[in-house]
Amino acid sequence: MDPAGSLASWLRLTLIPGLGGESQRTLLKAFGLPEAIFAASRSALSAATSNRAADLILGTDNRQAVERALAWAEEPDRHILTLADPGYPQSLLQIPDPPTLIHVRGRVELLNTPALAVVGSRNPTPQGMKNAEHFASAFAEAGLTVTSGLALGIDAAAHRGALRVSGNTLAFIGTGIDRVYPAANHALASEIATRGAIVSELPLGTPPVAANFPRRNRLIAGFTSGTLIVEATVQSGSLITARLASEQGRDVFAVPGSIHSPQSRGCHRLIREGAKLVETVEDVLEELHWPGTRVATATLPDAPEESDTLLRNMGFDPCGLDELATRTGLKADVVAVMLLQLELAGAVASLPGGRYQRLSPA
Repeated sequence: MDPAGSLASWLRLTLIPGLGGESQRTLLKAFGLPEAIFAASRSALSAATSNRAADLILGTDNRQAVERALAWAEEPDRHILTLADPGYPQSLLQIPDPPTLIHVRGRVELLNTPALAVVGSRNPTPQGMKNAEHFASAFAEAGLTVTSGLALGIDAAAHRGALRVSGNTLAFIGTGIDRVYPAANHALASEIATRGAIVSELPLGTPPVAANFPRRNRLIAGFTSGTLIVEATVQSGSLITARLASEQGRDVFAVPGSIHSPQSRGCHRLIREGAKLVETVEDVLEELHWPGTRVATATLPDAPEESDTLLRNMGFDPCGLDELATRTGLKADVVAVMLLQLELAGAVASLPGGRYQRLSPA
């Protein structure tokens, strides 16, 4: 028998409905391996945990769920790692509540590589998306595994940034490993599973439930050396990740933004509370004492004098066409043509409500 205990027994333990991670760890501490738990008497189980837990252990038949999980793990590039597995992420062993087991799709070796989290709003500004992808690409080129949560917005941009430079990326998800949420990220999830890795602690088939995403966030925070928040409102779940990272002794970084943007207020709150203000990739790498390479700052292509004047007057806050015409003294139809040209050049993004925003080099 495997000295770490059979995988079936580990699955049997974790697939008992109502038996949470804390009770699982208590039982493992008391009895050792799962086989010993299931061989114990009811009185011994009750003494170690509670009468309710003992009833759950002795009264649950989850053989079909165990067989489904074992069948899933037989497919290529699919893995189930337990607390007793030498390949289990060592960083997660340092958090107060490590998962008893995790499901992994993809490159399992990434679970023990230096990593940095890049997270943020599901509804970011165009500049926020650009910043997230830029930072993620630079961190990946420096040799860090870019880690995020596969959500829309900043998370997805971070994963794409790492993949764009053929770097390492890892996604912790809040559903079963056999589900993709949101569905719009299905293609991205497939690419991550092929070139990086996807991780879930939840049973197969688990649908997206709100309570599971903070659980996912604690793994993102605990797995990585630090967490960079690119954009976030004050209600964003990314602030939960930042708080958990801080509580676990990890570094927290935040990118500042416009004082008028709701998507920047969460980052500004974090900075007031002690997060490290980040303007460049080097700000993060130096704080981590990471021997990263310097990343050249991108520059916009040369613009005609009138376009340059328009960009200067635009600033970095969203504004409308009429306001730009007033600021520059140019006719509205001329400004409209220039805005289209700048948008095609990647220097400006159009926003809802007929507004425009300048995109600075990240």
